[in-house]
Amino acid sequence: MKQSSIRAVSVIAAAICLMTGTAVMAEDLTPVGAERSASKDGLVPAFAGREATPAGWEWGKVRGDFWKYKNEKPLYTIDASNVDKYADKLSTGQVALIKQLKGYRMEVYPSHRECQLPEFAEQNSTANLTAAKLDPGGETIQTAVFPGVAFPQPKNGAEAILNYTSRYRGEGLEWTKAVTVISPRPGTTDWIDSIGPELFYFPTGKEGKTTPQDVNQLSVGAYFEVDTPAALAGQAYAGRAYFDKDTETYYYFPGQRRVRRMPAYTHDAPVIGYENQYLIDESNMFNGLLDRFNWKLVGKKEMIVPYNDFGMYTFKDKLHDVATPDGISPEHRRYEVHRVWVVEATLKPTARHADSKKILYLDEDSWLALVGEDYDAQGKLWKVRESYPIPVWELDGACDNEPFVQYDLVDGRYVFDASSIGQGGDIHYYKQVNDPRFKPDFFTAESLRSVSER
Repeated sequence: MKQSSIRAVSVIAAAICLMTGTAVMAEDLTPVGAERSASKDGLVPAFAGREATPAGWEWGKVRGDFWKYKNEKPLYTIDASNVDKYADKLSTGQVALIKQLKGYRMEVYPSHRECQLPEFAEQNSTANLTAAKLDPGGETIQTAVFPGVAFPQPKNGAEAILNYTSRYRGEGLEWTKAVTVISPRPGTTDWIDSIGPELFYFPTGKEGKTTPQDVNQLSVGAYFEVDTPAALAGQAYAGRAYFDKDTETYYYFPGQRRVRRMPAYTHDAPVIGYENQYLIDESNMFNGLLDRFNWKLVGKKEMIVPYNDFGMYTFKDKLHDVATPDGISPEHRRYEVHRVWVVEATLKPTARHADSKKILYLDEDSWLALVGEDYDAQGKLWKVRESYPIPVWELDGACDNEPFVQYDLVDGRYVFDASSIGQGGDIHYYKQVNDPRFKPDFFTAESLRSVSER
């Protein structure tokens, strides 16, 4: 390693010492800033590194059938009868779920640390120790080398959450049929199951070295359309998210047969068609600009979190065997003990948002947001989210967490999104993709109009 990189990593190690009280040397960190060693209590194992693609697996086969730990048994189960015993390793929101939701339980398994970026992304992450910078306002990425982790050891909460929102997911991501579920109102049986194709394009995800400036600041291109239910059928969306400004959003309304630009479709705007149960910046745990909150890096802790959740990618299972009236089936969820970074976002005095505070818990090995909490205007716990990460073998073992659930503790309903369960086909990650849909021009008003008015 070059001397400049060694000095930078030494600074990073010193920062971990200050925040955790644990002595960490530069050589004891992974390229993305995680501690290689096991925890003192042994509950978090030493970093094991990249898992090889299992023999016989290829895209289209159920991933969990090939995972080498698929036959493990839970070490213990947490439910309402014993939750206080484990509360020191749970978030406030997790405890609330267990105490409030009927039959809610968490089955805790042995921990495995095998999330690792491809070598080229690790090299970029090391370069970012000195190359990456925030803008003068401290809320967007001014410069960094991708794919990789922009801030392998962040100095503040903004850098930490940007590690998540700019994470490596390959160059493209597609669901032939993605499903978004909104559970019934209490006392009713009317589900909203919104199903249709969905895809994302990541211009900085291609192998090599790419900066935001190289792609005109385009961070993500997103597209979806709705096939069912009938009330939403035909609606379609195209959006372009940027590193340095709000998303450009276009929506096709079949009743009007026109595409409309939606300049206010950001932050806490309700997602169309979901009965105000789902806000724009709640998608995929958190997305969008950071400008309405002050972001604080609280520190690190050991925590029981969703991890290696292959049960949430069983696309051949029936949807409502997984998304049940009482929440996501515990048989499909898996929990392990891992070290996480805690990030707290507090609403700025001059800003408006439905939330007064957000707390996110980020995995040290992957920077994935695994658990999240939202607090209402009165400061009371309102919503609890958790995502379901797995190592993605077609991305050389990088981990991702597309499916996630959000429980509203006030309304008694939940959102389950970005899932392929019940749809007969897996989520498709593209390390490289040469398809006209995965180009910047596909995510424009003109393109949306051409594909929607056929």
